[in-house]
Amino acid sequence: MSGSNPEHAGWFTGLDPGDVEAAATAISEGETGEPQNWPEQAVQSGFAGDEDEYYSVLHEATRRATREAVTERERADDQQLTHAVSAMDDAERTANELAERLAEWAGSLERDVPTGIEGARAVASWSPETPVQERVVSLAERVVDLDAERADLRSFVESHAPEVAPNLAAMAGPVLAARLIALAGGLESLAKKPAGTVQVLGAEDALFAHLRGHASSPKHGVIFTHEYVRGTPTENRGSAARAFAGKLAIAARIDHYSGAYKQSVHDDLDDRMATIRSREAGE
Repeated sequence: MSGSNPEHAGWFTGLDPGDVEAAATAISEGETGEPQNWPEQAVQSGFAGDEDEYYSVLHEATRRATREAVTERERADDQQLTHAVSAMDDAERTANELAERLAEWAGSLERDVPTGIEGARAVASWSPETPVQERVVSLAERVVDLDAERADLRSFVESHAPEVAPNLAAMAGPVLAARLIALAGGLESLAKKPAGTVQVLGAEDALFAHLRGHASSPKHGVIFTHEYVRGTPTENRGSAARAFAGKLAIAARIDHYSGAYKQSVHDDLDDRMATIRSREAGE
């Protein structure tokens, strides 16, 4: 029932049986104090001719409500951030792969062709004189375009992540924050994960190998790219990864449930990392 209806009224009260959109809204937004015999009430009120008709309308309205919920979730800011960082990674990977192919192809036509994206830029500046050179230059231009798109996507991620997750973005950096959100399946999902899971996000293959008895347990996943983990000496890296993951988990929860920037959690992390890194200095 809708929130404005009395507790004894069903979700269908006051609705036209043919108005599926209104029915979907009533189902998704309504509530009731306790269960009732809704099919019987629907028939008595004239909403449905019989129970079969009631369940048919309920089924269609529920499907509509589910579709709308999924669409709303896909449009959410954290999902757009996920799409952007995934597209950025795809563009970078594809550009690098094509740059390798281009270097081989262009190298068969000219000596000392640079490799990588810079090599693609050099080849893109050629003035083609044959059909083969035209194709090589065209491919080089596509590589350069892809790299430019990667840069634009990164700029979008860097500006958008602090809006979606201010604490996570400040703590991890915008790109790593976006990757963590993407790996978790959304900010809400990340906020509900324990620190130990956050610590190994991105290391799923290594974790599965460990569970099968083929490898040691991974100490970190994608958070290794952060200076707090990568820049810590190997003997203390496990402690650094645990401390960092713990604060990232807290930051994600603050962002999801509050959305307000909280300086104290960042100060706590800085103090903890200073303590961990001082171990080496004291040895």
